[in-house]
Amino acid sequence: MKKIAGYLIAIIGLLILALNSTVGRNLFPFIENFPKLFLLIPSLVLIVLGVVILIVFGKEGGKAHQVEKEVPIYKGKKIIGYRVED
Repeated sequence: MKKIAGYLIAIIGLLILALNSTVGRNLFPFIENFPKLFLLIPSLVLIVLGVVILIVFGKEGGKAHQVEKEVPIYKGKKIIGYRVED
């Protein structure tokens, strides 16, 4: 769920950045009232924040994504089985 929030934040930042372009300013005349930096800085902050959230929570993953480490069980010098370590 946190990864979805990261995607949404980044997409909102990209949309604001697109609105700041010449085409976006022509499509939505009310944006002409805002200076370009007034929209550029928050959009870049949202994009970076969304990417950071994706990186941080993308590494966590669920138990299904984690690889469990198998440790051999010895009897003398012979391996008789494997134990899964968390």
